[in-house]
Amino acid sequence: MGQNDLMGTAEDFADQFLRVTKQYLPHVARLCLTSTFLEDGVRMWFQWGEQRDYIDTTWSCGYLLASSFVLLNLLGQLTGCLLVLSRNFVQYACFGLFGIIALQTIAYSILWDLKFLMRFSRTSWARL
Repeated sequence: MGQNDLMGTAEDFADQFLRVTKQYLPHVARLCLTSTFLEDGVRMWFQWGEQRDYIDTTWSCGYLLASSFVLLNLLGQLTGCLLVLSRNFVQYACFGLFGIIALQTIAYSILWDLKFLMRFSRTSWARL
């Protein structure tokens, strides 16, 4: 009988907690989903020079093109996150964020980094 009382109390507490926090959960979920993009965009803002120099050195594309690439990344990530968080044009924002991922995959040579791909492959197979 004691275990049933404990389960009933836990269920009542969970129901009350969900009633109070129900309106905030979608916002928290969106924030969690976009947190990587937010962090990367803010990091690009603070490490502007390093990011630009890396792209310029890696691709030998020049100062202006490297700066444009970093600006596109920065604005694409932060704008996409703001649109998702504000629930405006969410589908377009998600497409934009996906495009940023594809662009970064090529620009930062992640696609051809065998060590990165093997790490990803090993963790993916471990889940199966």
